[in-house]
Formats: sequence, C-alpha cells, structure tokens
Amino acid sequence: MKIILHPQRRNEPLTLTKAGDVLTFNGEAFDFSALPAGATLPSDAISSDWITGKVERDEAGVLIVPVALPHGPTAPEATRFPAPLENVPDGTVALPIYDNPAEEPQA
Repeated sequence: MKIILHPQRRNEPLTLTKAGDVLTFNGEAFDFSALPAGATLPSDAISSDWITGKVERDEAGVLIVPVALPHGPTAPEATRFPAPLENVPDGTVALPIYDNPAEEPQA
C-alpha cells in the first residue's frame, strides 16, 4: 500500500490504522480489498473527509490512497511537506507529528 499524504490545517488529529486493504480513520473503517488491479474508485464513491481523491490499485496490485494529513498551527516542515508512505505495514500507521507544541504560532 502507498499512502499519499495531503497536509491540511485541521483541529482534529488523525489516528490511522491498516489491516490488509482496510484503512481505519479515527475508528471509521474503509475496506478496499474488492478493488482489482488496474482499477480506480472515484472520490465521489467514497464518503470520507479523510480520503482526498480517487483510490487506485496499480497493475502490480499496489493500493494507492490519498489521505488528508491534519496538522496544527506550528507543524514542522516534515508534516507540512510529507513524503508518501510506501509499503505500509499492518498496524497503526506512523504519521508525521501533528504539531510542534514548543513553538508559538506564526502571525
């Protein structure tokens, strides 16, 4: 699985877990196991504020999911400009930190 992170300023942090082709966003599960290789699930077929676009499974069978990455007002650069997460293992997904509480928000 490849997760493409789209940073967004939000007040609600995200807890994301993965079990096979099931992603769970703050307790709400989405199962993409029925999506065959080479297929695309359009964003309007997915009712979630956490999934930011179409979900695809490439010809090699890799599931590609665009996910909103919420962050606080003083989020570090690694959170505001994240790299995609590739070969994501099952369990809690290690996301960039939500905020850097040691810094004051910039005006």
